[in-house]
Amino acid sequence: MKHKPVVLIPACNRVLGQHPFHVAGRKYAEAVRLAGCLPLVVPAIALDEVDDLLDIADGVLLTGSPSNVHPTHFGEQVLDDTLPLDPERDRWTLPLIPRVLGRGIPMFAICRGFQETNVALGGSLHQAVHAVPGQHDHRGASDAAPEVTYGPAHPVQVMPGGVLEGILGHGTVEVNSVHGQGVNRLADGLRVEARAPDGLVEAFSLPRAPAFNLCVQWHPEWQAASNPVSMRLFQAFGAACQSYRDRHRARHPESVPDR
Repeated sequence: MKHKPVVLIPACNRVLGQHPFHVAGRKYAEAVRLAGCLPLVVPAIALDEVDDLLDIADGVLLTGSPSNVHPTHFGEQVLDDTLPLDPERDRWTLPLIPRVLGRGIPMFAICRGFQETNVALGGSLHQAVHAVPGQHDHRGASDAAPEVTYGPAHPVQVMPGGVLEGILGHGTVEVNSVHGQGVNRLADGLRVEARAPDGLVEAFSLPRAPAFNLCVQWHPEWQAASNPVSMRLFQAFGAACQSYRDRHRARHPESVPDR
């Protein structure tokens, strides 16, 4: 029996009580399991450990988070110091992302992961989309029940000829919207996969990368099992991870971790 593909989930960093913790939302691990893969939450690591870590990976899922990418990574100062940051996550996920894409490891990035991928590849962000002329307010209701906050918010237009159209087909899909930041300048080489009605980039990919990669601004992991669009996204990611596992582990069986 083949081992399930291993999908790395980089953790966020929180102080709970008086102690630091590595944390990851349970919904992301459950979505990885829906993709037919084995989730592995990864704490912050040293940069010289990145390639050792990727040697055991068949895929990487970059999660959403309450925290924002620190704006110094795209040449700006913090505009609202009441919003949470996670510099420890930035420290290693920003260098990690080009390594994942360069090595041809399948990658799926959600919300903060979408934003940090754009920054890692040289793009920039709007720190407050709702304050940009012509843009809508994409934030969710902070005082509402999760079912309301993560409920359908607006359609996105799927762009022709891309990864997303190959999964979902042409047209529009309804998505949730729980983000204050968004893409300002898209990094060179990235392809827009979907846009919101106000033109904001809602999904992109890196066509020159040798494996599946897709970054989305919405939260497909939310109640994914009951959402056909989410299931198709995670199944496509899972199939790519399985293909990577089959090709890579066949050449390098010693890289399969003992379990």
